[in-house]
This record gives sequence, structure tokens and C-alpha cells, in this order.
Amino acid sequence: MRRFRFGRAVAAATVALAAVLGTGGWAADTQTPVTGPPPGSADWTADTSLGPRPPDPATTAPADVAAFFAGLSPARQDALAARHPLVVGNLDGAPVPLRYRANALALAAERTRELARAADPALTPQDHEAARTRAERYRALLDGGRHVLAFDPRGRGQVAEVYGDLATARRTAVIVPGSDIDLLRFDRASDPYGTPAGMARALLDATDRQTAVIAWAGYTTPLGLGPDAATEDLARAGAPRLTRLLDGLAVSTPQPPPTVFCHSYGSVVCGLARPTPAQASGVVVLGSPGMGIGSAADLDPGVPLWATARNGSDWIGDVPNVHLFGLGHGADPTGPGFGARPLPATGSHGHTGYFAPGTASLAAYAAVALGRA
Repeated sequence: MRRFRFGRAVAAATVALAAVLGTGGWAADTQTPVTGPPPGSADWTADTSLGPRPPDPATTAPADVAAFFAGLSPARQDALAARHPLVVGNLDGAPVPLRYRANALALAAERTRELARAADPALTPQDHEAARTRAERYRALLDGGRHVLAFDPRGRGQVAEVYGDLATARRTAVIVPGSDIDLLRFDRASDPYGTPAGMARALLDATDRQTAVIAWAGYTTPLGLGPDAATEDLARAGAPRLTRLLDGLAVSTPQPPPTVFCHSYGSVVCGLARPTPAQASGVVVLGSPGMGIGSAADLDPGVPLWATARNGSDWIGDVPNVHLFGLGHGADPTGPGFGARPLPATGSHGHTGYFAPGTASLAAYAAVALGRA
């Protein structure tokens, strides 16, 4: 009888988990995560025309990348960025202004390529439409002096954008998003506070622009419901990418380590990344289904962890906090036994409303980001 009850409980938890983990429709196909160095890395590492052999993006630590660029003149730095924009633009540890310039070149080149695809008679009308959509996306990222810190067109596309000034801000923050975020949707106009760009803008304003905020859509996120949202596979692929970003910021920006804000599935990425005090001043989770860990004690004790209270209309409250047969993300970070510091959520609504202006949660996030918590 006990075995029957246990089996029934497991089945119920699994069904419930699959039913609620996600924000769109059922996604039967799993995503293939984008991993490894950026496109063009082989040509980059073979290029010795301007001096020493460039560092391997796949194996070189961001601190050593920073040392490489420090040994180059500004003219040589710009020449390498022009020859290898996709590599330099994604190279954690490279000078931030140089990455901005490289990504502008990469975006312009990819836009030209997509416009050519949109007019290619050998492709289908669906291909033409997809190419026009991407070309418009790249054009928008090129407009208005936007600061693109990373850009990778592979797969569904990845991007990181800086709001504020990394050179002069008192503090920094990084937004790690959850499901359904990619190059096309990281700053969508609908449901803005459910996107890393909308969260970043809200936090920038809430700190009176004293905190520069990075909207980081730098890993392959789950799409809708399905196995990707219920397992840790994509989070395990994304965690090393987050770690490299934080290591790069440690050597390329003057501020203390950033506060990392992790929304929904993004909190699993943050939990598995386990940032150190050199990488993060603190971690804040919101709308979390679990962090892939058993408790706050599994994280570095030098990195404070805050968990945002769950508002009553957030569907994530229906997610069973289990980890069974590879499904689920473990204990609830808002639970009293988890060990996280609590943050309020008064005034927030739904799964994506925690960064909305006027909420107690956003006010708390601003205090944490500024080091006043």
C-alpha cells in the first residue's frame, strides 16, 4: 500500500509539474542549447597578422583575455574587432566599449545577410518572412546608440544589452530570464516586465540610474510547456555561460561584483552556476520554481541569497517543489527552511509583475542592487 501511495504521489507530482512549468503552449520538442565559442572562433585563433596569437575563446579565462587586449594598441584592438566582430563582441574579458563596436558590426553584417535571404528566390515564403523578421530585429538593435554587450545569431539567437553606463555607475546588476526569452523576444513590447530588457529598464529607473543593468538573454531558454521547462538540461548548459559573463565583468568593469536577479527558470541557471563572492554581490530569485539545489547552504556563504515572496496570482505557486527522476527543480526558495532572506512582493501581480513600478518588490530590488539591504 505504501509503495502504491508513493507511486501515485510521484505520478501526480510529475503530471502537475508538466502542466504548469511554462508560459506558452505545450512544447513537445526539446531545444538544442547553444554552447561553445562564438562563430568564427577558428579564424580568430589562427589570426596572427596583427601580433601575438589571439586567446582561444573556448578555453581562455576572461582575466587572460583582458590581459591580451591590454597589450594591444587601440588601433590593433579595433582592427581585430573589424576582422572578427562575432568573436570580439562575445569575448568575456574584452574591453566593454570594444565589444559594443564589434557587436554593431556583427549586427550590421547579419542584417545584410538576412535581407539577402529575404530576396532569395530559392527559399520559401516562410523563409522570406523569417529573414525579414530577423533583419528588422537587427536593425532595431542598431538604432539609437544601444549598448549590445553580446550577440550570437545561432539557434533562436542570444543577446545581452546594457542599460546605463558600466563605466560610471556605482553598482551593476545582471538580469537572468526564464522561459520563452530569446533574441526576438528579450525586449518585446507586450508583457514588458516579463522580459530581461523590461526588468533592466525598471531597475535602472528605480535606482536613479546609479546601477547599470545588463539584460542577459545569453542561454537557450525553454519554450512553453514541456520537458525543457521541467528539467535542468538547459540550465546546466546555461550556467557556464553565466559564469563566464560574471568572470568577464570582474575584470572589465570598475564596480563591485553585480547583484544577479534570476527570474523563473533563470533561478535554476543561477543556482547551478553557484556564483562566488568575486562574481556576485548577491543573488535575488523571483517567481522561482526551485534553484536546482537543496537549500541556500548549497551556495557560497559569501554570496547573500534573497527570495521574493510569491504573489497570490503567480502560477508558479502551483509547481510542485520536487526533484524526481530528473523532473523538477527542488526545494522552494521562499520556504522557511530554505535559508534565503525574504523580500516582499506587495503590489505585484502574476508571474511577470515583480519588476513593475510601484511594487514593494521593485523597491526592494533597488535597495539590494545599491547595497542598502
